Amino acid sequence: MPGIPRIAVVIVTYNSAKILGGCLDSLPAGARGVDLREIVVADNASRDESTAIAERAGATVVRVGRNAGYAAAFNAGVAALDLWRLDAVMILNPDCRLRPGCLAPLAAALGEPGLGIAAPRLLSVDGHTHPSLRRTPSVRRAWAEALIGGRLAGRVAALGEVITDPAVYERPGPADWATGAALLMSVRALADVGPWDESFLLYSEETEYALRAADRGWRLWYEPSAVVEHIGGEAKVNPMLAALLTVNKVRLFRRRRGPVSSAAYYLAVVLGESIRALRGRRPAREAVAWLLRPSRRISALPD
Repeated sequence: MPGIPRIAVVIVTYNSAKILGGCLDSLPAGARGVDLREIVVADNASRDESTAIAERAGATVVRVGRNAGYAAAFNAGVAALDLWRLDAVMILNPDCRLRPGCLAPLAAALGEPGLGIAAPRLLSVDGHTHPSLRRTPSVRRAWAEALIGGRLAGRVAALGEVITDPAVYERPGPADWATGAALLMSVRALADVGPWDESFLLYSEETEYALRAADRGWRLWYEPSAVVEHIGGEAKVNPMLAALLTVNKVRLFRRRRGPVSSAAYYLAVVLGESIRALRGRRPAREAVAWLLRPSRRISALPD
Protein backbone atom coordinates (compact mmCIF):
# COMPACT_ATOMS: atom_id res chain seq x y z
CA MET A 1 0.00 0.00 0.00
CA PRO A 2 1.81 3.16 -1.15
CA GLY A 3 1.75 6.10 1.25
CA ILE A 4 -0.04 6.02 4.57
CA PRO A 5 -2.61 3.17 4.53
CA ARG A 6 -6.21 4.35 4.76
CA ILE A 7 -8.14 2.12 7.15
CA ALA A 8 -11.71 1.76 8.39
CA VAL A 9 -12.77 -0.35 11.37
CA VAL A 10 -16.13 -2.13 11.56
CA ILE A 11 -17.10 -3.29 15.06
CA VAL A 12 -20.00 -5.73 15.31
CA THR A 13 -22.07 -5.31 18.48
CA TYR A 14 -24.95 -7.03 20.23
CA ASN A 15 -25.67 -5.91 23.79
CA SER A 16 -21.98 -5.01 24.07
CA ALA A 17 -22.19 -1.95 26.32
CA LYS A 18 -19.96 -3.43 29.02
CA ILE A 19 -17.04 -3.96 26.66
CA LEU A 20 -17.52 -1.62 23.70
CA GLY A 21 -16.03 1.44 25.38
CA GLY A 22 -12.71 -0.25 25.94
CA CYS A 23 -12.57 -1.35 22.32
CA LEU A 24 -13.30 2.16 21.02
CA ASP A 25 -10.81 3.73 23.43
CA SER A 26 -8.03 1.50 22.09
CA LEU A 27 -8.43 2.53 18.45
CA PRO A 28 -6.53 5.86 18.34
CA ALA A 29 -3.34 4.33 19.75
CA GLY A 30 -3.86 1.16 17.75
CA ALA A 31 -4.05 3.23 14.57
CA ARG A 32 -0.68 4.92 14.98
CA GLY A 33 1.09 4.85 11.64
CA VAL A 34 -2.08 4.56 9.55
CA ASP A 35 -4.85 6.92 8.52
CA LEU A 36 -7.93 5.75 10.43
CA ARG A 37 -10.61 7.19 8.17
CA GLU A 38 -13.76 5.86 9.80
CA ILE A 39 -15.07 3.78 12.69
CA VAL A 40 -18.38 2.01 12.09
CA VAL A 41 -20.35 0.21 14.78
CA ALA A 42 -22.76 -2.24 13.15
CA ASP A 43 -25.33 -3.05 15.80
CA ASN A 44 -27.53 -6.15 15.81
CA ALA A 45 -30.52 -4.55 17.58
CA SER A 46 -28.90 -4.19 21.01
CA ARG A 47 -31.23 -3.42 23.90
CA ASP A 48 -28.53 -1.88 26.06
CA GLU A 49 -26.45 1.29 25.66
CA SER A 50 -24.22 -0.01 22.85
CA THR A 51 -25.36 2.47 20.21
CA ALA A 52 -25.28 5.41 22.63
CA ILE A 53 -21.71 4.57 23.61
CA ALA A 54 -20.72 4.35 19.95
CA GLU A 55 -22.34 7.68 19.11
CA ARG A 56 -20.66 9.44 22.05
CA ALA A 57 -17.32 8.13 20.78
CA GLY A 58 -17.97 9.66 17.36
CA ALA A 59 -18.45 6.36 15.52
CA THR A 60 -20.89 5.91 12.67
CA VAL A 61 -23.70 3.65 13.88
CA VAL A 62 -25.36 1.25 11.45
CA ARG A 63 -28.51 -0.28 12.91
CA VAL A 64 -29.04 -3.72 11.39
CA GLY A 65 -32.54 -3.91 12.87
CA ARG A 66 -32.35 -7.47 14.17
CA ASN A 67 -29.88 -9.93 15.62
CA ALA A 68 -28.72 -10.93 12.14
CA GLY A 69 -25.33 -12.40 13.03
CA TYR A 70 -21.68 -11.50 12.65
CA ALA A 71 -21.40 -11.68 8.87
CA ALA A 72 -24.61 -9.76 8.20
CA ALA A 73 -23.60 -6.94 10.54
CA PHE A 74 -20.14 -6.73 9.02
CA ASN A 75 -21.62 -6.60 5.52
CA ALA A 76 -23.95 -3.80 6.64
CA GLY A 77 -21.01 -1.91 8.09
CA VAL A 78 -18.97 -2.28 4.91
CA ALA A 79 -21.96 -1.08 2.85
CA ALA A 80 -21.87 2.19 4.81
CA LEU A 81 -18.24 2.88 3.81
CA ASP A 82 -16.83 4.68 0.79
CA LEU A 83 -14.50 1.85 -0.14
CA TRP A 84 -12.85 3.83 -2.93
CA ARG A 85 -11.38 6.09 -0.21
CA LEU A 86 -9.86 3.16 1.67
CA ASP A 87 -7.07 0.62 1.36
CA ALA A 88 -8.32 -1.88 3.95
CA VAL A 89 -11.16 -2.64 6.36
CA MET A 90 -10.80 -4.28 9.76
CA ILE A 91 -13.53 -6.39 11.34
CA LEU A 92 -13.39 -6.31 15.11
CA ASN A 93 -15.22 -7.90 18.02
CA PRO A 94 -16.19 -5.43 20.73
CA ASP A 95 -14.28 -7.54 23.27
CA CYS A 96 -11.02 -6.76 21.47
CA ARG A 97 -8.47 -4.10 22.42
CA LEU A 98 -5.83 -2.95 19.95
CA ARG A 99 -2.33 -2.58 21.32
CA PRO A 100 -0.55 0.64 20.21
CA GLY A 101 0.58 0.56 16.59
CA CYS A 102 -1.36 -2.62 15.85
CA LEU A 103 -2.83 -1.66 12.48
CA ALA A 104 0.37 -0.49 10.77
CA PRO A 105 2.13 -3.89 10.45
CA LEU A 106 -1.12 -5.51 9.32
CA ALA A 107 -1.54 -2.90 6.61
CA ALA A 108 2.09 -3.30 5.60
CA ALA A 109 1.55 -7.04 5.16
CA LEU A 110 -1.33 -6.40 2.80
CA GLY A 111 1.04 -4.45 0.57
CA GLU A 112 2.59 -7.71 -0.57
CA PRO A 113 1.19 -9.16 -3.83
CA GLY A 114 -1.51 -11.76 -3.34
CA LEU A 115 -2.11 -11.05 0.36
CA GLY A 116 -5.74 -10.17 1.02
CA ILE A 117 -6.22 -10.85 4.74
CA ALA A 118 -3.92 -10.07 7.67
CA ALA A 119 -4.41 -11.59 11.13
CA PRO A 120 -2.86 -10.22 14.34
CA ARG A 121 -1.58 -12.06 17.39
CA LEU A 122 -4.50 -12.49 19.80
CA LEU A 123 -3.71 -12.33 23.51
CA SER A 124 -6.00 -13.60 26.24
CA VAL A 125 -6.71 -11.45 29.28
CA ASP A 126 -3.91 -13.18 31.16
CA GLY A 127 -1.39 -12.38 28.44
CA HIS A 128 -1.16 -15.78 26.77
CA THR A 129 -1.21 -16.06 22.99
CA HIS A 130 -4.54 -17.45 21.84
CA PRO A 131 -4.23 -20.32 19.30
CA SER A 132 -6.06 -18.37 16.60
CA LEU A 133 -4.54 -19.86 13.43
CA ARG A 134 -6.11 -22.75 11.56
CA ARG A 135 -5.41 -25.24 8.80
CA THR A 136 -7.95 -26.25 6.16
CA PRO A 137 -10.55 -28.67 7.59
CA SER A 138 -10.04 -32.28 6.50
CA VAL A 139 -11.35 -35.74 7.35
CA ARG A 140 -7.96 -36.80 8.73
CA ARG A 141 -7.74 -33.77 10.99
CA ALA A 142 -11.30 -34.23 12.26
CA TRP A 143 -10.63 -37.84 13.23
CA ALA A 144 -7.29 -36.99 14.84
CA GLU A 145 -8.85 -34.23 16.92
CA ALA A 146 -11.68 -36.57 17.95
CA LEU A 147 -9.36 -39.38 19.03
CA ILE A 148 -6.33 -37.64 20.53
CA GLY A 149 -7.63 -34.14 21.20
CA GLY A 150 -7.15 -30.88 19.37
CA ARG A 151 -4.26 -29.57 21.48
CA LEU A 152 -2.04 -32.57 20.74
CA ALA A 153 -3.17 -32.99 17.14
CA GLY A 154 -2.62 -29.31 16.43
CA ARG A 155 1.15 -29.66 16.83
CA VAL A 156 1.31 -31.84 13.70
CA ALA A 157 0.30 -30.18 10.43
CA ALA A 158 -1.26 -33.34 8.99
CA LEU A 159 -3.34 -34.04 12.11
CA GLY A 160 -4.72 -30.84 13.59
CA GLU A 161 -6.86 -27.99 12.30
CA VAL A 162 -6.08 -25.67 15.21
CA ILE A 163 -2.41 -24.72 15.20
CA THR A 164 -1.25 -25.19 18.78
CA ASP A 165 2.54 -25.11 18.41
CA PRO A 166 3.64 -21.97 20.32
CA ALA A 167 6.65 -21.49 18.04
CA VAL A 168 4.37 -20.83 15.06
CA TYR A 169 2.93 -17.77 16.81
CA GLU A 170 6.35 -16.19 17.27
CA ARG A 171 7.02 -15.63 13.58
CA PRO A 172 5.03 -14.14 10.69
CA GLY A 173 3.76 -16.49 8.04
CA PRO A 174 0.79 -17.80 6.07
CA ALA A 175 -2.22 -19.64 7.45
CA ASP A 176 -5.29 -21.15 5.82
CA TRP A 177 -7.64 -19.17 8.05
CA ALA A 178 -7.72 -17.41 11.40
CA THR A 179 -10.19 -16.50 14.13
CA GLY A 180 -12.50 -13.76 12.89
CA ALA A 181 -12.42 -11.62 16.04
CA ALA A 182 -9.88 -9.28 14.42
CA LEU A 183 -8.92 -9.37 10.74
CA LEU A 184 -7.73 -6.70 8.33
CA MET A 185 -8.87 -7.19 4.71
CA SER A 186 -7.68 -5.28 1.70
CA VAL A 187 -10.36 -3.42 -0.23
CA ARG A 188 -9.19 -5.14 -3.40
CA ALA A 189 -9.80 -8.55 -1.84
CA LEU A 190 -13.19 -7.49 -0.44
CA ALA A 191 -14.28 -6.28 -3.86
CA ASP A 192 -13.08 -9.44 -5.57
CA VAL A 193 -14.26 -12.06 -3.07
CA GLY A 194 -17.59 -10.44 -2.24
CA PRO A 195 -19.54 -10.18 1.01
CA TRP A 196 -19.28 -12.55 3.94
CA ASP A 197 -21.74 -15.44 3.92
CA GLU A 198 -24.63 -14.45 6.20
CA SER A 199 -26.15 -17.94 6.39
CA PHE A 200 -23.73 -19.03 9.13
CA LEU A 201 -25.07 -16.48 11.69
CA LEU A 202 -22.09 -17.04 14.01
CA TYR A 203 -18.94 -19.13 13.54
CA SER A 204 -17.43 -20.53 10.34
CA GLU A 205 -18.21 -17.33 8.45
CA GLU A 206 -14.56 -16.30 8.70
CA THR A 207 -13.50 -19.81 7.66
CA GLU A 208 -15.75 -19.71 4.62
CA TYR A 209 -14.51 -16.27 3.65
CA ALA A 210 -10.82 -17.11 3.99
CA LEU A 211 -11.18 -20.35 2.02
CA ARG A 212 -13.24 -18.58 -0.67
CA ALA A 213 -10.61 -15.85 -0.84
CA ALA A 214 -7.90 -18.49 -1.25
CA ASP A 215 -9.92 -20.03 -4.08
CA ARG A 216 -9.59 -16.67 -5.85
CA GLY A 217 -5.88 -16.33 -5.15
CA TRP A 218 -5.92 -14.19 -1.98
CA ARG A 219 -3.76 -15.49 0.87
CA LEU A 220 -4.00 -14.88 4.60
CA TRP A 221 -0.93 -13.69 6.53
CA TYR A 222 -0.27 -13.83 10.26
CA GLU A 223 1.65 -10.89 11.73
CA PRO A 224 2.68 -11.37 15.40
CA SER A 225 3.98 -7.81 15.81
CA ALA A 226 0.35 -6.65 15.56
CA VAL A 227 -1.21 -7.45 18.92
CA VAL A 228 -4.88 -7.50 19.91
CA GLU A 229 -6.16 -8.37 23.37
CA HIS A 230 -9.25 -10.57 23.09
CA ILE A 231 -11.53 -11.59 25.95
CA GLY A 232 -13.57 -14.15 23.98
CA GLY A 233 -14.25 -17.73 24.98
CA GLU A 234 -18.07 -17.66 25.28
CA ALA A 235 -18.53 -20.56 22.86
CA LYS A 236 -16.66 -22.79 25.30
CA VAL A 237 -19.25 -22.33 28.05
CA ASN A 238 -22.49 -21.40 26.27
CA PRO A 239 -24.24 -24.59 25.08
CA MET A 240 -26.17 -22.92 22.27
CA LEU A 241 -23.09 -21.19 20.88
CA ALA A 242 -21.00 -24.35 21.18
CA ALA A 243 -23.64 -26.30 19.27
CA LEU A 244 -23.90 -23.61 16.59
CA LEU A 245 -20.12 -23.57 16.18
CA THR A 246 -20.00 -27.35 15.80
CA VAL A 247 -22.90 -27.62 13.35
CA ASN A 248 -21.53 -24.80 11.21
CA LYS A 249 -18.20 -26.61 10.89
CA VAL A 250 -20.01 -29.58 9.40
CA ARG A 251 -22.19 -27.40 7.15
CA LEU A 252 -19.16 -25.65 5.70
CA PHE A 253 -17.32 -28.90 5.07
CA ARG A 254 -20.33 -30.32 3.23
CA ARG A 255 -20.44 -27.27 0.99
CA ARG A 256 -16.88 -27.72 -0.13
CA ARG A 257 -16.47 -31.50 -0.27
CA GLY A 258 -18.26 -34.55 -1.67
CA PRO A 259 -20.79 -36.76 0.14
CA VAL A 260 -18.35 -39.52 1.15
CA SER A 261 -15.81 -37.15 2.69
CA SER A 262 -18.61 -35.16 4.30
CA ALA A 263 -20.06 -38.28 5.93
CA ALA A 264 -16.66 -39.25 7.32
CA TYR A 265 -16.11 -35.72 8.63
CA TYR A 266 -19.55 -35.68 10.28
CA LEU A 267 -18.95 -39.00 12.03
CA ALA A 268 -15.60 -37.76 13.35
CA VAL A 269 -17.17 -34.59 14.75
CA VAL A 270 -20.01 -36.58 16.36
CA LEU A 271 -17.47 -38.92 17.96
CA GLY A 272 -15.31 -36.09 19.27
CA GLU A 273 -18.23 -34.20 20.78
CA SER A 274 -19.66 -37.42 22.24
CA ILE A 275 -16.38 -38.14 24.03
CA ARG A 276 -16.42 -34.65 25.52
CA ALA A 277 -20.08 -35.04 26.47
CA LEU A 278 -19.33 -38.28 28.34
CA ARG A 279 -16.73 -36.35 30.32
CA GLY A 280 -19.52 -34.13 31.61
CA ARG A 281 -19.18 -31.12 29.33
CA ARG A 282 -22.61 -29.59 28.85
CA PRO A 283 -21.75 -27.58 25.69
CA ALA A 284 -20.60 -30.83 24.05
CA ARG A 285 -23.88 -32.54 25.00
CA GLU A 286 -25.81 -29.78 23.28
CA ALA A 287 -23.56 -30.03 20.23
CA VAL A 288 -24.26 -33.76 19.97
CA ALA A 289 -27.99 -33.10 20.21
CA TRP A 290 -27.83 -30.57 17.37
CA LEU A 291 -25.72 -32.90 15.22
CA LEU A 292 -28.06 -35.86 15.66
CA ARG A 293 -31.36 -33.99 15.73
CA PRO A 294 -31.57 -31.23 13.11
CA SER A 295 -34.90 -30.12 14.58
CA ARG A 296 -32.97 -28.78 17.60
CA ARG A 297 -31.00 -26.34 15.47
CA ILE A 298 -31.82 -22.66 15.11
CA SER A 299 -32.20 -20.78 11.83
CA ALA A 300 -32.06 -17.34 13.41
CA LEU A 301 -30.37 -15.86 16.45
CA PRO A 302 -32.61 -15.01 19.42
CA ASP A 303 -33.21 -11.34 20.16
